[in-house]
Amino acid sequence: MYSIIFVVLLGAFLFGGCATNPATGKKTLSLISESQEINMGKQSDKQISASLGTYQDQDLEEYVRELGENLAAKSERPNLPWTFRVLDDPTVNAFALPGGYIYVTRGILTYLNDEAELAGVIGHEIGHVTAKHAVQRISSQQLLQIGLGIGMVISPELQQYGEYIGAGLGVLFLKFSRDDENQADSLGLRYMGRANYDPRQMTQVMAMLDGVSKSEGGGRIPEWLSTHPNPGNRKESIQNQVARMNVNFDETMVNRDRYLEQIDGIIFGYNPREGFFRKNVFYQPDLQFLYVFPEGWKTSNMKQAVIAVSPKEDAIIQITISGEISEEAAADKFFTQKGITVENVKKDKIHGQSVVTGSFSVQTEQGVLGGMVGFISYNGNVYQILGYSSLAVWPAYTKAVEKSIYSFDRLTDQEILSVQPMRIRIVTLERDMTLEEFMRTYPSPVSLDTLALINQVKKDTVLTAGQKVKQVVGEKVQ
Repeated sequence: MYSIIFVVLLGAFLFGGCATNPATGKKTLSLISESQEINMGKQSDKQISASLGTYQDQDLEEYVRELGENLAAKSERPNLPWTFRVLDDPTVNAFALPGGYIYVTRGILTYLNDEAELAGVIGHEIGHVTAKHAVQRISSQQLLQIGLGIGMVISPELQQYGEYIGAGLGVLFLKFSRDDENQADSLGLRYMGRANYDPRQMTQVMAMLDGVSKSEGGGRIPEWLSTHPNPGNRKESIQNQVARMNVNFDETMVNRDRYLEQIDGIIFGYNPREGFFRKNVFYQPDLQFLYVFPEGWKTSNMKQAVIAVSPKEDAIIQITISGEISEEAAADKFFTQKGITVENVKKDKIHGQSVVTGSFSVQTEQGVLGGMVGFISYNGNVYQILGYSSLAVWPAYTKAVEKSIYSFDRLTDQEILSVQPMRIRIVTLERDMTLEEFMRTYPSPVSLDTLALINQVKKDTVLTAGQKVKQVVGEKVQ
């Protein structure tokens, strides 16, 4: 009786939430309206833009936006408020959010070699949106929670299995996620064809991704453990699909030279002006400060914070900009938070800069934390340096964190202050040469393997006169 009621109630949810998707021609589950979908994307877009930052090149931004809007207009959801952004991120990546928010990183742009390849990447991400993959995933999670809730109320014997069912969600939806990627590939090819781009170039994208995957970690994740199908396998699938497409390839666009002209001068790799490490010392040329973390801690520089984690991963130090007008105002805001216990608050100087420091403890969901915080006014910003761990182990880190906070100093080394990022420069060859000859004639601070990968050629490939080739210029900061 309980199982009959469960099936009836669950069926009601399924019936009300399924509709035929015009992009895929299949019934899809959606418990989220289009307006809700758009709002979800809009809110997440604010967070992504703030945390990763957008690349400051108006011409490149407009180029990507126009290309994206052209592809989106050829999709089954042309009336979405499509948004296309270039993120200031060196990783080779592209992704989509619900509601038509599409992102490509400057990192992936440096590895692509023509407009058709970019159209393939963006078309793939548009496919995720038109097929409502994110919406389906969210709806599936909601439905399972609803179903488990109904079942556990009606069927008490299900309660003992709830924890194990929940733990299996990742495995349950892994196959759907891999299918989503293959479906997005197919839709991307469709939109490329409708926009008159050569769909064969999508195989070049897969070859590039495969090369990057192999070069960045020594070995690939087994396909059955990955939500993204292996690029090598996707390349074969795409080749088979392209062979079945009704396309006159002689009339399609690749636009190699136009694309390369657009990315001429783009930053390659990480930007040292935003900060870099030499051992445990962090240098920030743009903001003109240096900071010494405890030796042996794992460090990371992100857009909104610089973070270090202790070797045992039980303590953290993070540097952020507080947004307050003074160190006193920032300290008052922090120390007057509800539930926080404060002691040893003092005003001081750190290498001539005004600082307020103090120790604290606070109850959290994870337990009681202990820590120390410093607020430093410097060059128009107020920096918050926060070190903490569980209260039980905090005494072991107190001196190291205090010493680290007091290491904040003005950066005066002119060599470091003047560092610049590496950039892509497009060279038009005056004669035939191999890539090795190109490297000798037009030196790059990256390896020959990397140069071959970003140009999508083999090291012994003969490059012809008049061909445009990527060179990396500048110095690699060590």
